[in-house]
Amino acid sequence: MYETSEFRKGLRVEIDGQPYIMVDNQFVKPGKGQAFNRVRLKGLLSGNVLDRTYKSGEKVDKADISDQSMQFLYEGEGIYHFMDNNTYEQVEMTKEQIDDNWKWLVEEMAVDVLIYKGQPVSITVPNFTVLEIVHCEPGMKGDTATSASKPATLSTGAIVNVPLFVNQNEKIKIDTRTGEYVERAKE
Repeated sequence: MYETSEFRKGLRVEIDGQPYIMVDNQFVKPGKGQAFNRVRLKGLLSGNVLDRTYKSGEKVDKADISDQSMQFLYEGEGIYHFMDNNTYEQVEMTKEQIDDNWKWLVEEMAVDVLIYKGQPVSITVPNFTVLEIVHCEPGMKGDTATSASKPATLSTGAIVNVPLFVNQNEKIKIDTRTGEYVERAKE
């Protein structure tokens, strides 16, 4: 159990049998009356956001959650396969469970898999990844002067906007948190 004095951003708790992560915690000490914590929680399974208030000294259950570093193996028929490099145990996840992270998954990529009560729930991909452009309009000489962009299809099927000077078959660095082009990949 966590007491209100232990509340902090990123803490994982269980409320009504569902896992939540604290995305905001505000300690309030009014001039008159008891101190309290105003907490914003995001559901790890549902994505719902809750706003709760806890009086000083109240307790909340710890969530049975762990992060495991795993390697992405392959995708087949909408099922994504991951393997723990230590135990060689494999887990499967659906496209709904991994959300938009499918756009950045490359075979043999190391990811963090969130495990809740022994079941994989979601994944976290690295902040940056390098992917190859499989289709985009050709770049023209002199296109570096403006900040205009064009859509490019990556090897994973994701579509991102890239500067006009970037060409097909080039590798680019992507920020997976925003889905934006960062730079050409250095070979």
